[in-house]
Amino acid sequence: MRIAMVSEHASPLAAVGGVDAGGQNVHVLELGTALAAAGHDVTVWTRRADEHTPDTVTVRPGMTVRTVTAGPRSPVPKDELVPYLPAFADVLGADWRTHRPDVVHAHFWMSGMVAVSAAAPLDVPVVQTFHALGSVKRRHQGTDDTSPPGRVAAERAVATRVDRVIATCTDEVFELARLGAPRRRATVVPCGVDTAAFSPEGPVAPRTETPRLVVLGRLVRRKGVDEVITALRRLPGVELLVAGGPAGATEHSAALEADPDARRLRQAAAAAGVADRVRLLGAVGRQDVPALLRSADAVVCVPWYEPFGIVPLEAMACGRPVVASAVGGIQDTVVDQVTGLLVPPRRPDALAAALRTMLATPTRALAYGIAGRDRVLARYGWDRVADCTLAVYEEVVAERAGLPVPGKLDEASDDRDDFLDDDSAVVGVAR
Repeated sequence: MRIAMVSEHASPLAAVGGVDAGGQNVHVLELGTALAAAGHDVTVWTRRADEHTPDTVTVRPGMTVRTVTAGPRSPVPKDELVPYLPAFADVLGADWRTHRPDVVHAHFWMSGMVAVSAAAPLDVPVVQTFHALGSVKRRHQGTDDTSPPGRVAAERAVATRVDRVIATCTDEVFELARLGAPRRRATVVPCGVDTAAFSPEGPVAPRTETPRLVVLGRLVRRKGVDEVITALRRLPGVELLVAGGPAGATEHSAALEADPDARRLRQAAAAAGVADRVRLLGAVGRQDVPALLRSADAVVCVPWYEPFGIVPLEAMACGRPVVASAVGGIQDTVVDQVTGLLVPPRRPDALAAALRTMLATPTRALAYGIAGRDRVLARYGWDRVADCTLAVYEEVVAERAGLPVPGKLDEASDDRDDFLDDDSAVVGVAR
């Protein structure tokens, strides 16, 4: 199958941990890789953000990243990219008229706008993964939400125009229903984990006997790192390592010192009296993340909200116990008191109590880690995620062509259902 993925602001080639580089980048890279390994032809379309990235990069046989010039050849915050969407859509439409894909898979709402605009004249089916919804972001961030005013309307339009929405968790299905998306067009397929790279076996980052907590991800306020620092006040003798920051920023580097989010966290640590126990590592290379996770006594992930949350899964894959906030997709992946502990978001007191329990009972923490690894192997390997995603592609291609849905999709649909168990803008892009 010829698959076109559109990930307008989140290139699979980008470093993870920057302001606009996170789980979506990983998802697109790993899903595309798994689909290519299964014999499909995958092209990922993303916006040029520098002068140096080649127009075409072959990631592996069968997977290519195409970089489109649409707007400045420099980084632009994703909330300011809407004016450049028509130019992006023009490039895709021109290419697809010559090299028509069998299916388009758009990632994030702006990519959905572009994909529908470019695919509609060619009668190509479009599958959409939002990764985050503007209505949820607005609810939790209020006046701090920097999304364009038309985002929610655009998401509603995209959700009603695409052939299928792939939700990454059950919570998102309910949010999509509130948005007005037809329930029959929503299918749950979660994000996945590279279970070979993220495993209990392998190098471990250097550490001492001091109990260690690890936080990994963007340093923006909604990720809850401030709450972890506040909780550290109630955890004497415990160190906290925070990985994330601008691309290329390392511990003690000028780039990290100049980052406003890093400065905020340093100030929070000083105000809490724990600055000597908090280390900001900067942007840790993807290849070094498993070793860092393995060095943790517990991995902490307590965002205010989270569409899916890849870090808890990566920690579980490494056999490490997780303490996480009970929000979004984390409620699907982390089983409370089985693979880790769930706490309310924005509650440093509850977080501190859970971490005290975890650190005081190493046997329980070990059991959580073993159960977490088992759960990832059973449900979240990228090969399984790719199979379920491909089943959706085949369904929409068959439906668009008016053909019977292939019989093997019955089994695939059942497989996707297993994930539910247990325990102002216009789609057409104004021209």
